[in-house]
Amino acid sequence: MIIDVNETGDLHDVMDEKRAALFYLKEAFAEAQLDGLDEDCIAHAALFAAFHTLVATYGEEAVADFAERLPDRVRAGCFSSRPRH
Repeated sequence: MIIDVNETGDLHDVMDEKRAALFYLKEAFAEAQLDGLDEDCIAHAALFAAFHTLVATYGEEAVADFAERLPDRVRAGCFSSRPRH
């Protein structure tokens, strides 16, 4: 199972760290686009890298369980930046 707490068990610290990580990734996306890379290509590469790291950290089964929940989260708007009606 993929766990969202740090060594001290502080969920707030984890959320701050995730926000910081997202900032860095957005900056990397922007830099790659400035270098002429297609946004779709960057996103696919980022997903591949993310799943590779998750599998290395948690194992195939835990990541597969996590991935099984992704369609519902996508449909629920968890990854959308625009407001849902």
